[in-house]
Amino acid sequence: MKPASIIEINGLAASYDGKKVLENVDLTIYERDFLGIIGPNGGGKTTLVKCILGLHHPDEGRIRCFREGSEVSKLTIGYLPQYNTIDKKFPISVYEVILSGLSGQKSLFRGYSAEQHEQAHETLVRMGLEGLEDRPIGQLSGGQLQRALLGRALVSNPEVLILDEPNTYIDKQFETKLYSLLEEINRECAIVLISHDIGTILQNVKSVACVNGTLDYHPDTEVSPEWLGEHFGCPIELVGHGHLPHRVLKNHSHK
Repeated sequence: MKPASIIEINGLAASYDGKKVLENVDLTIYERDFLGIIGPNGGGKTTLVKCILGLHHPDEGRIRCFREGSEVSKLTIGYLPQYNTIDKKFPISVYEVILSGLSGQKSLFRGYSAEQHEQAHETLVRMGLEGLEDRPIGQLSGGQLQRALLGRALVSNPEVLILDEPNTYIDKQFETKLYSLLEEINRECAIVLISHDIGTILQNVKSVACVNGTLDYHPDTEVSPEWLGEHFGCPIELVGHGHLPHRVLKNHSHK
């Protein structure tokens, strides 16, 4: 049985700084989907994600959310932004970063509950950050900060997890653990992963959206070298390891 859809995007068009960056975008994200989004810089990947998050208002089209087959106003979404958007001078500790992922679930006039503090502690341990609870984020390595931000995205047990370039600055030791963790998380929620690391995308996701002004969806991980070379502006050679064979997609165009 095909999984139920949780996000449906129809006829979406969006502009950024007065320039149209997306048009005629249709996309469905399913329960426990693991969708990889690839495409060149400036192609509209981040704008698409911001529209899904409600951080950017599209010019046209609509985005609908569903839970157990019924339309809802919104979903619980965990978001890991690009590393370079984070102000490392902001005076906040590792633990406070993770706990802030539950801010939308607490009362405006009450503090966090004991249960929420326990969730934050368990997530901190899961991210391998025990012992760094009180350290200001400005004193963290790039990989440690990425782990803290990932913890913030995960602590609320989201229905959809969106990761924007999660490999940036993550140390190689944690990278293996990261994808093992994402495989575990994917049993419970949908994941959307944006990355320029095409090899990583193809080895870990279940489906691929190629974004460059418009969107082409592939229900598996078949991406042709021709498409990559054309849309990334240079020849790209894909090397498959393990269970990743070479695959070829039908031609598609972005007009």
